[in-house]
Amino acid sequence: MQTFFIIAILALGFLITFQIAKASEYVAVLRGEEKVRKQTNKVNAFLLLAFLIIGMFGVYYCNETYKGRILGEAASDHGVLIDRMLYITIALTGIVFIVTQVALFWFAFKYQESDKRKAFFYPHNNKLELIWTVIPAIALTVLVGFGLFYWFKITGDAPKDAMQVEVVGKQFGWEFRYPGKDRILGKKYFKKVDPANNNPVGQIWEDPANHDDIFMEQEMHLVVNKPVKLVIGAKDVIHDVGLVHFRMKMDAVPGTPTTMWFTPKYTTKQMIEKTGKPNFTYEISCDQMCGQGHWSMRGVIVVETQEEFDAWMAGKKPQYLVANPDKDPSVKKDTATAKPVAAILNN
Repeated sequence: MQTFFIIAILALGFLITFQIAKASEYVAVLRGEEKVRKQTNKVNAFLLLAFLIIGMFGVYYCNETYKGRILGEAASDHGVLIDRMLYITIALTGIVFIVTQVALFWFAFKYQESDKRKAFFYPHNNKLELIWTVIPAIALTVLVGFGLFYWFKITGDAPKDAMQVEVVGKQFGWEFRYPGKDRILGKKYFKKVDPANNNPVGQIWEDPANHDDIFMEQEMHLVVNKPVKLVIGAKDVIHDVGLVHFRMKMDAVPGTPTTMWFTPKYTTKQMIEKTGKPNFTYEISCDQMCGQGHWSMRGVIVVETQEEFDAWMAGKKPQYLVANPDKDPSVKKDTATAKPVAAILNN
């Protein structure tokens, strides 16, 4: 029923618009088309000038009202560079925008149709063509150069002391894996993925590097002022790692790992103080439409001190021991059967 009413309203609106147009056409015929056309031209000229003034005021008002309120300060070293690049881009394009829009609407008003003025045709000028081709080309080349420079910094080699975190996207959530004391992420194979047996990312248990890797879901912990390299992948469809507060973004592609690195500048606690929002959290979102649950694909990032991070890691058990409890030295075993006590009680 609701769909029927919407269609009926749209049909009625179209009918009313059509009738108004027809009525305007009949009025024009009665008054004289030439006179009506000139009057309409004058009205349009004033409306364009009003649109220019109101539009420019609206742009200024929105900028002053929302400046710094949506995202706030960039929270990573690369984010500062990205913001700087955007400010330069906005400044250059903003100047061009103001000049061209003022010229467009002012000329539409000033040179409206008049019986006292004859149109002047100006078909071609080589000098002007050269100016408005070469200058934009140089400006765009500089902007693209900035973009490529920052892109290669983000995707290039991370510092040797950078921590590593593997980020895996799936419908509809995030999985994170940390290397242990060996600082090496163990090998994995997609056919080994078996969440039912505590192997959600497909780690190859025969690889010793996997024996101390830590697995987490939906929450990633990072150390403030310490570079972090993200090794990014996906399980099912293409996702996109969006780190809005750090001004970072990278595709998560099944079977094709991608990487990026950055250095967090502020802890979560510091950002709560800076923003004045007690519920502030860094977030990781999917910036690529990936299915019906795309809107809910959100994770939390906790940025903390090295001491807090070490304490957090100390409380985590390597996924190898979670999947193979019989290998866990902390689990008490019956000396006769070499089985965990818990297994004996269950039997």
